[in-house]
Amino acid sequence: MDPVGVAAAPDARPGPAWQSKCPWGAPNTTSISCSLADVMSEQLAKELQLEEENAAFPEVVAVAEGPFITGENIDTSSDLMLAQMLQMEFDREYDAQLRREEKKINGDSKVSISFENYRKVHPYDSDSSEDEVDWQDTRHDPYRADKPTTTPRKGFVGKGKDITTKHDEVVCGRKNTARMENFAPEFQVGDGIGMDLKLSNQVFNALKQHAYSEERRSARLHEKKEHSTAEKAVDPKTRLLLYKMVNAGMLETITGCISTGKESVVFHAYGGNATEDKVIPPECAIKVFKTTLNEFKNRDKYIKDDYRFKDRFSKLNPRKIIRMWAEKEMHNLTRMQNAGIPCPQVVILKKHVLVMSFIGQDQVPAPKLKDVTLSSEDMKKAYYQILNMMQQLYKECNLVHADLSEYNMLWHDGKVWLIDVSQSVEPTHPHGLEFLFRDCRNVSQFFQKGGVAEALNERELFNAVSGLNITADNEVDFQAEIEALEKMNEDHVQNHGKKLSMFSNDGDPPIYDE
Repeated sequence: MDPVGVAAAPDARPGPAWQSKCPWGAPNTTSISCSLADVMSEQLAKELQLEEENAAFPEVVAVAEGPFITGENIDTSSDLMLAQMLQMEFDREYDAQLRREEKKINGDSKVSISFENYRKVHPYDSDSSEDEVDWQDTRHDPYRADKPTTTPRKGFVGKGKDITTKHDEVVCGRKNTARMENFAPEFQVGDGIGMDLKLSNQVFNALKQHAYSEERRSARLHEKKEHSTAEKAVDPKTRLLLYKMVNAGMLETITGCISTGKESVVFHAYGGNATEDKVIPPECAIKVFKTTLNEFKNRDKYIKDDYRFKDRFSKLNPRKIIRMWAEKEMHNLTRMQNAGIPCPQVVILKKHVLVMSFIGQDQVPAPKLKDVTLSSEDMKKAYYQILNMMQQLYKECNLVHADLSEYNMLWHDGKVWLIDVSQSVEPTHPHGLEFLFRDCRNVSQFFQKGGVAEALNERELFNAVSGLNITADNEVDFQAEIEALEKMNEDHVQNHGKKLSMFSNDGDPPIYDE
């Protein structure tokens, strides 16, 4: 048998198995014919790579095939929208590549690495659901607070070098941060637990002491506000006094606040029924002295050195000084009214509430002298009227206003009215002449600026009001002589033990030796 002929015969029958499985024979390989363009195609290379990877790692999710532009209503005419879509598709492919690399490197190892920090996440990803938890939320947050664990009764946890006692700095710091929640609500501690804040014992104790101090101070302020008058308001006790006046028929109604000051609040009210011994005007002014002591810290000199109140001042509770202040204004107004000086008429005094006649009309108070525009004749008339009132106040009423200015003078019915005389003192006061000189300076400067040519300067006005004849060339020497006279008068009163009759209108005039 010719072996060559057998091999060449196309229709030869198959021989034995040893002839077809010859180890020295060439393998029968089926070659697939393809063109050069198919070999160089990137798509074919990509498909082959995916097949190999899927064969090696079948559980890895392949990149989703299909068009990346989804939705029928997406406007693709905008270049920005197209760029965002292209970038989103590129990021998806990039993330998928990171997952494959991650799986390839980790394999079956117990220690794995992650490329989550390199992922691309866009807020305009249309495929991501709002309810889906973002990958960043699943990572460990360094600012997430570790809840302070309770220490067991034995006082420590762990063993060996990993033992942690109850005195551990980190444990104590977190416990101190958690204890801050027990502070008063008005003490703002912030979200210390959320920030994993660790407070040392020294810092926590200082904050605790400060929180207690603030709590006590807040309680004191609240109590003080409840028991004291405030701006344009009254405390419950004062409100009760006003209710009693209305219920007694003394006042018909209280309309509202018309003026506020450093020491008092003034309300307008309509007068009620007159009694046998009281004549109540149709309109009244209610002056409520503030019961806070802050406004009287610099005003005690007007009352503690007044010989009418000197003996009572040292024996009273400081809060009762305010009632004495209202009482002092009532008696000063009574003196001025008896002398015929235009001033509010006193109706009644109840503790720190003084009811007077209202200077004005139809709930509209009379304007202050600084706010009214007067003609030259009216300005000149007002100046001479004030000069006359200052002389009457000094000689007949035996008083010095001590706060006389255009702010405490009202213009009503073509004349000047004096108000706010609670600080007025007698000339025998250790600083009575100083107060008088200050009043003269205020009056002289106001009318000189107002264009009154006949207005005297402060030294001439002082001599005209007091009747003294102090001849000094300058103001410094003039005030020095005033202080010398005050010292002389004070020594005279102390040596002779002279005490003026309280609230007396016919007391002896002050003693000044020239």
